[in-house]
Amino acid sequence: MDWNDLKYFLEVARGGSLTRASDVLRVSQSTVSRRIAELETRLGTRLFARHQTGYCLTDEGRELLGRAEAVEDNMLAFERGASGLAPAVSGLVRLATSENLATDLVIPALPAFVARHPQLRLEIVTTTATVELGRRDADLALRVVRPSHGNLKTRRLGEMTHGVYGHRDYLARHPARGDDPLAGRAVVTWDEAHAHLPAAQWLARRAPDARVVLAASTLRAQIAAVRAGLGLGVLPDFLVADTDLVRVLAPDQVFSDGVWLVIHADLAASARVRAVADFLADAVAASALSGRPGAASC
Repeated sequence: MDWNDLKYFLEVARGGSLTRASDVLRVSQSTVSRRIAELETRLGTRLFARHQTGYCLTDEGRELLGRAEAVEDNMLAFERGASGLAPAVSGLVRLATSENLATDLVIPALPAFVARHPQLRLEIVTTTATVELGRRDADLALRVVRPSHGNLKTRRLGEMTHGVYGHRDYLARHPARGDDPLAGRAVVTWDEAHAHLPAAQWLARRAPDARVVLAASTLRAQIAAVRAGLGLGVLPDFLVADTDLVRVLAPDQVFSDGVWLVIHADLAASARVRAVADFLADAVAASALSGRPGAASC
């Protein structure tokens, strides 16, 4: 059996639709449909029940799912091991990180790195969600949350401190009530879909009765709102370069996150992944995020 057939089966099973599977596999929906039909014919059984709401696994499909995932784990381990044997710094490396780290830290430092390694191509996946390195969604990650499970090697590169900021004009129009700089002032925060993020949780605990004037799905939008004078926001200090923004609460009163480099253990010896990892470590060391690294190394 072709390993690629199992890829189609697994992606449809995980996403429940041809559309999601085609997006992940980067092929057309008709290709996914055809490959699933061919696999079912070859196995002599129906793997999915087709409904208007999507594709659902049949009993036979559920029986085979665990076995397909075991094959996938073995194939991915084989691919990771093989990639570590290549000595040249060339090929594709997928990096998972947040949008603000990508746009304000990684990308500005890329020109010199690209010039040094012209045969290497970097693909950046920007998301606030957890990316599975074991599934090859990415080869390495730069995160502010240390992963708690998986065959991963981690290294603390620095620290991202946070403060509460407001535009000086907004602060002048809305003086603090007493000793609490948040009292009586509106706030800008993450939307409900991102309420699990540390900044949203801290603000909800610290100022549960504050009037939320804007809830946004990106940090960029929140920074723009604070600059526009809509209210206060919990922002990473390294992103605030605007002299019109005033910090009303310092990191020791808010919170800080470690900046973690995460690599799947099977890829730690890969020349191209190591090159990107070293580049990220240098970029953090040269930035306002630099801090005392931990003892563990990738």
